[in-house]
Amino acid sequence: MKSDVVFGDEKLQKQFEELKNTGDKQLFKQLERAFENLESNAFCGIQIPKKLIPQEYIRKFGEITNLWKYNLPDAWRLIYTIKNNKIEILSVLLDWLNHKDYERKFKY
Repeated sequence: MKSDVVFGDEKLQKQFEELKNTGDKQLFKQLERAFENLESNAFCGIQIPKKLIPQEYIRKFGEITNLWKYNLPDAWRLIYTIKNNKIEILSVLLDWLNHKDYERKFKY
């Protein structure tokens, strides 16, 4: 199912833009590829069980009823939620983090 990819907040969007200009260009390209895949199929990631949704995301982004992870190379993870406003499907990007931080956040 096709979707529009949007950032959950301006801070995350700025971090992404900084990757392009001064940051990790390899991670930037991997994220761009992930965004293209999410645009083609919002459900291409792996769904995270609802009981594991961190309260931090709910406080920061409001009601989150589903959470997905998209595995990036080098053990990075892209975290997103899928929203439906009856007209279009949105893949809302919430975070990307390395595997160690991912395990810590999701208490693995």
